[in-house]
Amino acid sequence: MSRSVVVAGVGMIPFRKPGQSATYDVMGAEAVSLALKDAGIDYDLIQQAYAGYVYGDSTCGQRALYRVGQTGIPVINVNNNCSSGSSALFLARQAVESGVVDCALALGFEQMMPGALGSVFVDRPNPLGKFIDLAQELQPDPDAFMAPHLFGGAGHEHAQKYGTRPETFAMIAAKARKHAEHNDKAIFRVPLSVEEILASPVVYKHLTRLQCCPPTCGGAAVIVVSPSFAKRHGIDSRVRILGQALTTDTASTFASQSMIRAVGFELSREAAQRVYEQAGVGADDIDVCELHDCFTANELITYEALGLAPEGEAEAFVRDGDNTYGGKVVTNPSGGLLSKGHPLGATGLAQCTALVEQLRGQSGARQVEGARFALQHNIGTGSACVVTLYGLQDA
Repeated sequence: MSRSVVVAGVGMIPFRKPGQSATYDVMGAEAVSLALKDAGIDYDLIQQAYAGYVYGDSTCGQRALYRVGQTGIPVINVNNNCSSGSSALFLARQAVESGVVDCALALGFEQMMPGALGSVFVDRPNPLGKFIDLAQELQPDPDAFMAPHLFGGAGHEHAQKYGTRPETFAMIAAKARKHAEHNDKAIFRVPLSVEEILASPVVYKHLTRLQCCPPTCGGAAVIVVSPSFAKRHGIDSRVRILGQALTTDTASTFASQSMIRAVGFELSREAAQRVYEQAGVGADDIDVCELHDCFTANELITYEALGLAPEGEAEAFVRDGDNTYGGKVVTNPSGGLLSKGHPLGATGLAQCTALVEQLRGQSGARQVEGARFALQHNIGTGSACVVTLYGLQDA
């Protein structure tokens, strides 16, 4: 990276079930206000803003930001499915790193409807059509919902290939609930047993309802600045972005005839490798990780994609407790998408918020002691994967 980028301010609001939240513009504005307060600056110092969301009309970003201020700055709206928030952060980071601006804002929000995700525009080609067709070819099930079919199908493939047991996937969901117990911004904070998770209704193959993230409403925001800007304004500059990559599909996503590849394994692995190279660290250096656990199956296969576990050995990683406190990498200490919730446009920025608070030592009962390197993984089918590495650096 050509210029160091400081994470100056982070903010997220408590996530809520559909119908229990404020409107998207109110949620977005509140998240921005929290990030500004955290950074200790006023909105008129923001030079560019990037707003991530999935379910909304054009210029929703302006609608949310105008509640904070109307300063005439560029506002760019970003839609990359579930990685929209991280894509907004990618652009904000690029703007600061390149020297175009010294202070940029990434905002994400989502006001969702209950139930499974679906298309809004049914009179034109579905951008996920190739993924849906591949899932039906490899694991035919015309009644399956799109997302659990893809991700549950990936978990089923892992089980067939490596013998991964249903209980192992359920252990990931139980871990998520346990981690979220002390997160006042999470939706699901009541611990559950593996047996309770397995006994919930089957959604697809081994995948049960309590192994699926809930539709969620919420907002989160992150402010990134140059070190010189941070110094001028007395901003805590310890947390830096050490590496970041955004990847999209190659032909191998479909040619491999693999559900694991279809949901982004190669994208995640490539992005992680780029980030490790940029930062000069490896997977063994990571202390804490927030990864895209939209389904337990995706968390499991992502351990391997990010290099946290060797390919084919994610089950041992889970059963040995290497994904939680006292293990190798504390994964999703926030509770992750499974328990914290998944408001699509806000998720990546909520992950960033959780990791920055970990590096600052502000996570209370969820604190990972001595954390210095924090890895973030956020993926949207269709596809776009963003991996970001944060680290502590002397001011």
